[in-house]
Amino acid sequence: MNDPATHPSVPELLLLTRPGCHLCEAAREVLHRVSTDLEVPWQERNIEQDAELMERFAEEIPVLMIDGVQRDFWQIDEARLRRLLAA
Repeated sequence: MNDPATHPSVPELLLLTRPGCHLCEAAREVLHRVSTDLEVPWQERNIEQDAELMERFAEEIPVLMIDGVQRDFWQIDEARLRRLLAA
């Protein structure tokens, strides 16, 4: 959980992926660029290790969640991500 006193408005970025996903590699590259530029950490989770995530997102991978809200899937739009994080 983000403590506003020490980390004001640091969004939680989560990339949902699965092995063998060619779109996931491109999404990782976008997240790496943006997170490096904006100094925002991100995490990655393999949906194959979670039955609920697998059932919900199997056909939409990769999926980008920001603060628990699905923001993008299949392809991560770098310009849109930067706008969302700047808001």
